[in-house]
Formats: sequence, C-alpha cells, structure tokens
Amino acid sequence: MKVRATEAPVRVAGAQVAPPVPQAVPKPATVPSLVAAAAAEPDEGYVVKRVLDVPEPLQHGAYYWDTEGVPEGPIVITVDLVAQTLSIFRAGYEIGTAAVIYGADEKPTPLGVFKITQKDAHHVSNLYGAPMPYMLRLTNDGISIHGSALMEGKYATHGCVGVPTAFAKLIFGQVKLGDRVIVTSGEMLSRGGRITAA
Repeated sequence: MKVRATEAPVRVAGAQVAPPVPQAVPKPATVPSLVAAAAAEPDEGYVVKRVLDVPEPLQHGAYYWDTEGVPEGPIVITVDLVAQTLSIFRAGYEIGTAAVIYGADEKPTPLGVFKITQKDAHHVSNLYGAPMPYMLRLTNDGISIHGSALMEGKYATHGCVGVPTAFAKLIFGQVKLGDRVIVTSGEMLSRGGRITAA
C-alpha cells in the first residue's frame, strides 16, 4: 500500500495563526552514535535497506507510507526532533515518514531509546483530558506517540510526539509491545547503516 497524504490543520476560534515552517527533507548522513562501524556484522533486520523517496519538504500534517514489497520483520521507529520527522522501519525498510509536533520548552520530548509499553486506539489523557488516538506509550509519566489534530498557531505537545491521525493508525497497525523507538536530536541514518540502538 502506498499513501502520500496531508491532513488539513484544524482552525481554532480566536487563535493567532502562525504559518507552518516547511522542513527540508534531511539527506541521510552517517552518524557514529546510531550507525555501527563497517566491520560489524549487523542483524539483517536492523540494517537500513531503504529510505523513502520524499520529493519535497514535509509540511506539518504531511506523511508518506509505502509497504509494497517490504518483507515482514522487526519494527524500529526513529524520531528526529531537529528535522521534526518520524520514520518507521520494518525489516530495515522505511515504510513511513511524517512531519511531527513535539514537546514545548516547558515540557520537552525526552531523548533516548524507549520500548512501546502500551497501545490504546481510543486513549484520552488523564492529565489534560485530550484525545490521544492510536496512542503508543513510551514512558510511565505519559510520553507517547499519538495521532494529533494539527491546530493552526499551535505546534507543540506536552512532551509527546504528535503525528497525523491517519498516519498514527497506520503505525498502530504495524507495532507491537516491546518495539523500540529512538528519539534523537539531529541524528540521521543512511542506507546500509545499522540501527544500533535497536
């Protein structure tokens, strides 16, 4: 299945509207902390075998999805807060990527390697009363990946990683408890590199 889509922002009455900032699609680069030395024999499931061809900068609300010809295999999700993107890899093939919103300065999205500890398609935050569709919990204090309606003038969360809701549903269908999520600040992977934190 191939999907190229954009979810329209939700208008909030009386909100100051700030136009989304187009993010350049980052060119893959070799990063020592995420990519093993060439001499290492990586587990085949975690070698980056394909990065999706995204022909334009990802706008907030935009995503790409392509599972055609991709074998079953282990799932790893990467989030780059600098590029404001999330990528999901299956058996080393990037099957989806989206622009994200993430934690504000007061409640930043934490960096590190996390396991998905809970899945809930119809979750509502017990702290904020906000819907968090297709929630994938990363920490016990409420940090998760979830569907998020992009509100014009508001591009931050309370530490969570917000993705377009339709994209969140696609991710939700792929992952299982225990799958890894790697949250970085400016680290990217290249084809042939190894996702070592997985």
